[in-house]
Amino acid sequence: MGVPLSVQRQLTTLRKLEESSGSNFPGSDHHPTDRKNWISGLNPEKIHLNQIVWPGTHNSATNQIGFFITRPFGECQSRSVYEQLVLGTRLLDVRVNENRNVCHGPLVTYGVDVVVNDVKKFISETKSEIIILEVRTEFGHSDPPEFENYLKQQLGEYLIHQDDRVFDKTVAEILPKRIICIWKPRNSDPPKPGSSIWSSGYLKDNWINTNFPKTKFEGNMKNLSQQPPVSSRKYFYRVENTLTPQGLQGVDIVTNWFHWCKRLFIAQCFLKNIADRLQVFSTDFIDEDFVDACVGLTWARIEGKA
Repeated sequence: MGVPLSVQRQLTTLRKLEESSGSNFPGSDHHPTDRKNWISGLNPEKIHLNQIVWPGTHNSATNQIGFFITRPFGECQSRSVYEQLVLGTRLLDVRVNENRNVCHGPLVTYGVDVVVNDVKKFISETKSEIIILEVRTEFGHSDPPEFENYLKQQLGEYLIHQDDRVFDKTVAEILPKRIICIWKPRNSDPPKPGSSIWSSGYLKDNWINTNFPKTKFEGNMKNLSQQPPVSSRKYFYRVENTLTPQGLQGVDIVTNWFHWCKRLFIAQCFLKNIADRLQVFSTDFIDEDFVDACVGLTWARIEGKA
């Protein structure tokens, strides 16, 4: 399927922006030697939680979603959750239905136990990596019964309790706790203040439903500019470097149009003096370069270069 002319025009505009202003930024040439342990590699005693640029995945647990015909329209990641974490992903976006199965819209895949086991496996193999695990009830579905209790039972020993002071702490001060788990039910009561499960207000975003690259790019920039700096914020704010397929377009198709914009976006944040607002940066089909861009900016913040 070819690129629609209207999309081509927007891509051309973004390419010209890259040619004129570049895509380099403080830390852009930094590459972690061990992506599986990149937070540990940046020194847990130096890195504050609010300095981290969290590489996130959109619809994280969709690597086996649907069937052969429907999968291109629902699969947003080709790697398992465990493989994403090893690659360097530190924020997971997981959608569930009333049966505790992972889903994306009407498409259903494995049970959420698969995600939880992947997270626990990764935690057991690392020492200082912090993960944000967002679980929400997918649109059009009901909350799974007693799900907050399920999360506490499965992840209890690793859970970081809901506390605004966490944002100013170093990773070393938070350890040995490892997981910020955010639960977003549709109808059930939200997690209570001080709980070991965090409520939805602690992870915010402004979803832009479009397959037009420049529209998404500029919309993300505008929404980010309206956020306070990370140093004074007591919630996580997510920017999604993704496009929404339209018609017969698959997720992989629109991802190929837009994926390269990640470094351009960070560079433009610096040019517009809003880089101090960037915190969670998510994508479809995450790869090493996306992780490195986030880690590089995190490194620059720690070193006082950004």
